[in-house]
Amino acid sequence: MSRGVDRPQDDERHYDGTEPVRGLPQRLPPGETMLWQGAPDWQALARRAFHIRGVAIYFALLLVWYGVSLLTEPGSVPAPEMSALPLAVSALVVPALILGFSFLISRTTVYTITSKRVVMRFGMALPMTWNIPFARLSDVDVKLYPEGAGELVLTAMPDDKFSYAIMWPHVKPWCISKPRPTLRCVPEASKVARILSQALVAGGHGLAPASLPEPLMGDLPSPERGRHAPQPV
Repeated sequence: MSRGVDRPQDDERHYDGTEPVRGLPQRLPPGETMLWQGAPDWQALARRAFHIRGVAIYFALLLVWYGVSLLTEPGSVPAPEMSALPLAVSALVVPALILGFSFLISRTTVYTITSKRVVMRFGMALPMTWNIPFARLSDVDVKLYPEGAGELVLTAMPDDKFSYAIMWPHVKPWCISKPRPTLRCVPEASKVARILSQALVAGGHGLAPASLPEPLMGDLPSPERGRHAPQPV
């Protein structure tokens, strides 16, 4: 009988470096090997998950609008230099906070793919670990970005429950009612997707991401390519 998804485990050992294996709550059992380990790229996370470009454009438009208002109605604002100050400070502080938050998430997150499961360790104030065995996966979607980073979106069995609030931002955006754990903004995502695909096939689970580029799909046994075909993200 396959195990369900393990509930999150507090992982305070992350802070003092005493994890038996980095990113894992315990050593891997005999017969299980680590295939890949990584973390989100913090710059890609700021762009893709927190939309820092959109935030910067928003504040830029506000500043332009404010300047145009002063030119067209110069007497409408008694102290324009003071009124513009909070807006200018916000235009600098908010993007800086997004960059800092993205950096901290990257530093405190470890994604691991083993020969039998996907492990996600994340959390800044209270680190926790989620184990998702391959046997509990029903779909895997892959989204690749032009810069090479990408996301691997996992769909577990219906009876495996996840908390969107607890796992954010390591979930597919806006899938609140049925959260889907996601390896966010991983570097060399096509390589990571291939590793996961080959591990799934080698484990006999018959599930492989259908949205992989054709060269990657060509490495998989042909009978597996049409099974459990997920839709692109």
